[in-house]
Amino acid sequence: MSMTSTPASPLDRLHVFIMAGGSGERFWPASRTATPKHLLRLLGEQTLLEQTIRRFTGSMIEKIGGMIPPEQVFILTNRAQLESTRAALPFFPHSNIIAEPAKRDTAPAAALATAIARSKNRNAIVALFPADAMIHDVATFQRQLREATEFVAEHPSILTFSITPTHPSTGFGYLQLGSPIPNLGSTRFVTVERFVEKPDAQRAEEFFKGKKHGWNAGMFLWQVGTFIEECRKHQPELERFILEFPLIGSAEDYLGEIFPKLPKISVDFAIMEKAASVVAAVAEYDWDDVGSWSALPAHLGKDSLENTLSGRVITLDAHHNIVVGEKRLVALCGVSNLVVVETEDAILVCHRDAVQQIKNLPVPDDLK
Repeated sequence: MSMTSTPASPLDRLHVFIMAGGSGERFWPASRTATPKHLLRLLGEQTLLEQTIRRFTGSMIEKIGGMIPPEQVFILTNRAQLESTRAALPFFPHSNIIAEPAKRDTAPAAALATAIARSKNRNAIVALFPADAMIHDVATFQRQLREATEFVAEHPSILTFSITPTHPSTGFGYLQLGSPIPNLGSTRFVTVERFVEKPDAQRAEEFFKGKKHGWNAGMFLWQVGTFIEECRKHQPELERFILEFPLIGSAEDYLGEIFPKLPKISVDFAIMEKAASVVAAVAEYDWDDVGSWSALPAHLGKDSLENTLSGRVITLDAHHNIVVGEKRLVALCGVSNLVVVETEDAILVCHRDAVQQIKNLPVPDDLK
């Protein structure tokens, strides 16, 4: 009697790369160079980075099943954050935390992810995700990621997730969505006609009402060969970096020598806007990029006076405030629409309308 083997799942080819090198300047003074936003416990007992990892590998505490083993998940950070990232993730294989030797934007990061995945499996599927987004509906996220992985395994396309806008935001890039693509799963796949930069208020309103655009959340999937082919056409330096990346042994010397010389350019500009085929999976799960302190109320809740309070905080005749305290008691009296953040060595007091300007504060070097 002949024995038949079970066909390999596309998830066996999936290698997830989490980009965790950002500075999180809008979350100063809690966020610092060595401990940026994604290493903070802003929205629960786990850091944003750990929550991101658990969406792929599972969590016993939250009863989330895993999709792939930790060995197929990698973190791309930088040298300044390497030790703090390792310290924040004692459960995670430290060999899978890779420090980029220089800041070169997302296109070189995507090339590095593709090179590492190729060194593990010549037919790998690469998934690239940011470290600091919040998704509560993990079950739907995992289902759609499975279906997206299956789609990419069968199609030489670059896939991105499109977030359905909840308001006319000027803070996100957009995807202009085109024709639907038939598939066997429940996820809706459509062509991407073009990438649109952050619009002004009028265009954002048009996009929101027209319902033909989605937010570009910077979440991508592709086959190794597909990405290499696009690099060959549009970014030959990235193609060369991937093909010459060591397949056996340590790549530290190669990375240190070649990576800093790669072009400093975003993956959208370098590849996505020129690629032969880009497809969007329309997200059915919730998503928030947690871009500033004003994002906290949606996740931490509000009291009867619309205050969002974390830490030791007391209020009197105060409303619509966001307060985060670490050690000392913070007291608000007769004020409204403030963001107050207390840390060991700094205190921020900011109007809620000015949170986007925090990154422009002339913070002394020793407090960055």
